[in-house]
Amino acid sequence: MEAFELILLLLAAVLLSAVIDQVVPKVSSPLIQIGLGLLIAFFSVSPIEIHLDPELFIVLLIAPLLFWEAKKVNKAALWTNKVPVLSLAIGLVFASALIIGFYVNWFIPSIPLAAAFALGAGLGPTDAVAVASLSKEVNLNERQKALLEGESLINDASGIVSFQFAIAAVITGSFVLVDASVSFLLSFFGGILIGIVLGFAVNFVSNRARSLGLDNTTFHVLLEVFMPFIIYLAAHTVGASGILAVVAAGLVIAISPKEVRPAVSRANIVSNSLWQVLCFALNGVVFVLLGLQLPTAMQNTWDHSLIGHNWLIIDIVVITAMMLLARYLWIIATEAVGMRRREGRRFAVSDLKAALVTTLAGPKGAFTLALLMTIPLTVTTAEGMIPFPQRSLLLFLASGVIILTLLLATFVVPVLAPKRQPEGDELKDESTATIEVLRKVIEVLTEQQTPETHVATQSVVRSYNARIARHKSNVDPEEATSKKELRVKALGWEEEFIQDLIEKEEVDSVVGYSLINRLTQAQNLIINHSGNLRIARSFIQHPVLVARSLVHLMSHMVTRTDSHHREEARDLQRRAGEYAIGKLHDEMGNPQTLSEDVSKLLLEYQRSQRRLRSERPEVSVTTITKAAADANDIGRIGLNLELDLIQAMYESERITHATAKRMRENVNLMQLDLDKSI
Repeated sequence: MEAFELILLLLAAVLLSAVIDQVVPKVSSPLIQIGLGLLIAFFSVSPIEIHLDPELFIVLLIAPLLFWEAKKVNKAALWTNKVPVLSLAIGLVFASALIIGFYVNWFIPSIPLAAAFALGAGLGPTDAVAVASLSKEVNLNERQKALLEGESLINDASGIVSFQFAIAAVITGSFVLVDASVSFLLSFFGGILIGIVLGFAVNFVSNRARSLGLDNTTFHVLLEVFMPFIIYLAAHTVGASGILAVVAAGLVIAISPKEVRPAVSRANIVSNSLWQVLCFALNGVVFVLLGLQLPTAMQNTWDHSLIGHNWLIIDIVVITAMMLLARYLWIIATEAVGMRRREGRRFAVSDLKAALVTTLAGPKGAFTLALLMTIPLTVTTAEGMIPFPQRSLLLFLASGVIILTLLLATFVVPVLAPKRQPEGDELKDESTATIEVLRKVIEVLTEQQTPETHVATQSVVRSYNARIARHKSNVDPEEATSKKELRVKALGWEEEFIQDLIEKEEVDSVVGYSLINRLTQAQNLIINHSGNLRIARSFIQHPVLVARSLVHLMSHMVTRTDSHHREEARDLQRRAGEYAIGKLHDEMGNPQTLSEDVSKLLLEYQRSQRRLRSERPEVSVTTITKAAADANDIGRIGLNLELDLIQAMYESERITHATAKRMRENVNLMQLDLDKSI
């Protein structure tokens, strides 16, 4: 029960950190999560001690995180920058392990050399998730982003492999370079090979299942969620690197061609959303754990270490400085070679600042802490079980380096890096962002169309092209406001008309209030506020109608058929539309209303009326109605894609919270309009 309560507490802290991150955007979410962990530890009645099996910790936390990173990494940028990425991810990790290992062993002789190498290897990986959430104002260039993304993906694997070999050397008490090199190569390349094979195998199973008609979204999403765990365990069983196998499988799945079908698109949308939530939770749990264990780890080391307190702090600062200096010099050398090949010029003094930004923008984070926490508590020797040498001190040093690098990245990088510049006014930003979203949706829908859905897809694509054309005009804000007010007014006319019919008992009150509720939701979305105050006020003002509506509702449940209900609602919707059309004709003479706005809205209503007249539930399904149904399904997929792309833009800081909110409200309004055909 205690473990369950602890899990709930950790998840609650992660959830709270997501809220605080929106309120205090200048502080990175990892620092917020560490702070929440410290608060939990401070107010806890007794010290919270967590002991996890090392392998279980890796497979539960690291494997799924690396799999998702491999899937979403920019493959083109990774391939273009493969040489500098591999240099940073492999060469720099080994160099850092050696530099830090020799220094720590020299300065603290009680830490064996192999254990010191384990500390250096654990401090090698950078945390891309921490980088992404560090600052809302930093504007990294494309090459810096590609280097940091690719480095964090591969150096996690190389750091883990190096760390595991160093720990094995501590446990066995011996280290033979030749044997270790052979084992490393077998583990390294064996893991990659197994990951590639299993990645293609899972792709084959998934495609085969779809060909047999198993398009169930739940099956395919759960299969993908299980993959990193299955692949890790399979590789680990044969002695290969499970982490590298997971990374290789993720890359194979990401670059493999996908079948273009609406069912695949739905599964991808659900999968992406699930992985984003899952990985945020896993990363958050690790950082909260860091804050939770920090007081215990520091207290033990602080009280029982033979090293002076001042020297402990100095040691953290020196290790961080040595690590960052090695990284800075390595990046300068890598960029100097790359610039000569790429741009035909030498590395200039002005490039030193960019290299420093890239250096500090690679803080240590979840992976480093996860690795160090897998250090075993005891070691078996000829004399029996003994505690792992200086385990608490190693955790103390690693925790200090993580916090220090996070602080540098959070508060120093924004000072050094160029600020994110707004592109014109807010309306222009929104229009530009919307056009980009619409174009990407068109690309996805076009790629996924099949001969059976070609006609319906092209119909939806034409509607997206029309929306792009409207946004290209970059509508004047005052004109946009007038259109919005006119649309709200027209919806109000429909609502008044239906309300009048309900009061005269000319329509079923249940059907009437159902449509009024829908109209109210549409108005609320347009004017950017929520709530159903109008319909609530209407019910309060007409208590007799409330009672009648309840009676009608009960009779519907007993006697009415769904088809009858749908036909009655469709007829009422058509009559309300005709009433609004009449009011719009009267509005044409209003000098305060633009005639072109009225005419455009009239055309929309007239098209809606033609659709309502043509729809008859008693007509059998024909090719035309089938195409219309397909168009609605594809339209829903397109709108879901828009929401996904808007969220991605917001998370990457390309649009503001207010802009994302308005864009989402517009999509929600279109979803409501698409679903209103009863």
